[in-house]
Amino acid sequence: MGAAAVFYFSACSPVPLWTTSADGLVKLRMDPTCLQAPITVHQMFQESLEKYGSLNAMVSKKDGEWEKITFAEYYNYSRKAAKSFLKLGLERFHSVAILGFNSTEWFISAVGAVFAGGIVTGIYTTSSPEVCHYIAQDCRANIIVVENQKQLDKITQVRDSTMSLLPVLLQMDEFMELGNEVQDGELDALIESQKPNQCCVLIYTSGTTGKPKGVMLNHDNITWTSAHASRAGDMQPAEIQQETIVSYLPLSHIAAQIYDLWTGIKWGEQVYFAEPDALKGGLVGTLKEALPTSHMGVPRVWEKIMEKIKDASSQSGFVKKKILSWAMSVSLEQNLSASYSDLKPFRMRLADSLVLARIRQALGFSRCEKHFCGAAPLSTEALHFFLGLNIPLYEAYGMSETTGPHCMSSPYVYRRYSCGKAVPGCKVKLMNKDDDGNGEICFWGRTVFMGYLNMEDKTREAIDEDGWLHSGDLGKMDSDGFLYVTGRIKEILITAGGENIPPVPLEDAVKRELPLVSNAMLIGDQKKFLSMLLTLKCAVDPETSEPTDSLTQEAREFCQKVGSKATQVSEVVRTRDPAVYRAIQDGIDRVNGRAAANVQRIQKWAVLQKDFSISGGEFGPTMKLKRQTVVEKYKDEIDSFYKK
Repeated sequence: MGAAAVFYFSACSPVPLWTTSADGLVKLRMDPTCLQAPITVHQMFQESLEKYGSLNAMVSKKDGEWEKITFAEYYNYSRKAAKSFLKLGLERFHSVAILGFNSTEWFISAVGAVFAGGIVTGIYTTSSPEVCHYIAQDCRANIIVVENQKQLDKITQVRDSTMSLLPVLLQMDEFMELGNEVQDGELDALIESQKPNQCCVLIYTSGTTGKPKGVMLNHDNITWTSAHASRAGDMQPAEIQQETIVSYLPLSHIAAQIYDLWTGIKWGEQVYFAEPDALKGGLVGTLKEALPTSHMGVPRVWEKIMEKIKDASSQSGFVKKKILSWAMSVSLEQNLSASYSDLKPFRMRLADSLVLARIRQALGFSRCEKHFCGAAPLSTEALHFFLGLNIPLYEAYGMSETTGPHCMSSPYVYRRYSCGKAVPGCKVKLMNKDDDGNGEICFWGRTVFMGYLNMEDKTREAIDEDGWLHSGDLGKMDSDGFLYVTGRIKEILITAGGENIPPVPLEDAVKRELPLVSNAMLIGDQKKFLSMLLTLKCAVDPETSEPTDSLTQEAREFCQKVGSKATQVSEVVRTRDPAVYRAIQDGIDRVNGRAAANVQRIQKWAVLQKDFSISGGEFGPTMKLKRQTVVEKYKDEIDSFYKK
């Protein structure tokens, strides 16, 4: 384990700006425009308890019935969990690692760990035993809470002498009674000793390159972001309107944790927990029962919803197809238009009431006023599709190192293709801008993390001498302060000729031209020309979430339209289906025809046998493309492009 380090803001500053030690203190980046006093997680919960104690906080399904827990019960359970952690030997600034799907137990364990003076550390349920072992050692986990036998097996597989004393908790009821002998005064003394600028949460990056990094977040990161980023997104306090949300994205990722858990406490939200099969197709069922007022999804989740609607539409009758097409075209035109004639609002109201409202109801969005998207770039195709359903997707932008959202869109702060403006009290600047105004996006404010646990070099790379966090992303900013993310520095392809090519715009262009394409990944780093790997849209196994060999209805319709009878991916690839391959080439030719220079044209491409997936390794836990993994996995296909 590397030695801890601290960095002082200035020679006279008594508190460091960053640290790599779990028990370190850091200087908060206070801004005069937003001077909320720093508070701890416990102080935030106490404030909410006074206002929302009798309201429902968590709703989960047990034996087919919804069970509800109030905020008062939630707080008491969290105290009981804290006492039990202390009884089990949780040490100050050591971790409680949680390995399981979203649940009341996850929330209570997380809050209890913080109350007890520990650090909550989520581990992705998709993590390998080796990754679980690495994180448990790195964060000094005294205790690991696991959901089931499958997750327990990951821990026991790799336990060695360094982990032999770890208590592993499986039976929650028994655990909750372990701390009954711990006195309230002992717990209260620990709670009182906590400071807002001390670490309470660790978020481990998925480790798309190298080992996972432990992002240290302090109480103020959590409480301040919960208060201000959420309000920037127009989330309402329960005294005005109790928000209802559905928790289903991995809580080990900051986006879900800040949105579901911590903001839920701050503003008295009612959180429904989806079933573990949520991302395998079960999410809509929970949405229809919970009827959320706000919903967040990563781009791939929204894209999957889009594909299901398209499939359902393609199987409906001619008249229904025409009506849906008309309604969506009216809505898209209205939402894209800056001007509103008397005719358009009437047509819009008609289309919405007759068609679009029913679709939103079928998705569980009949009460939903805010639909958020974050964690990765949203494609123009998806943005326009949902505008066609009269569902504007409000993009948020940030990273684990900014406690989630540093920039927010909302019904009142919205511009298409933008991820909104910096949250009040936070700053964004672009460094090393090029002639087109693209520069590296850098952050400053109370969202900015403490440092990477035990990683001094990585922390120095991320935070410069003036305290600005460097994102590694490229972006532009308009005159009104709206930010547009245009790429990632590490993803920029530098060809053998020295030309810089951002891959996402070309990938999105190909997908827009070819509706049967599910994923497109541009190749060309240190190569003489650009090439591309393509996957086709296919049905997903509802049990395993694995991509199958069967083309989706939309992909089949595309094949039929171009003269192919193919119904399976393997048919297309094995025979190099002339009609489909010709259509793909035609689509790529159209994209190439819009290229500003020859170096930006895609010269070769290949269709892969199987779509990308989490289990296949091409996607991380939040469905973010792991480009280096793809390059390594499909090395033979890529090498074939460049053989002389």
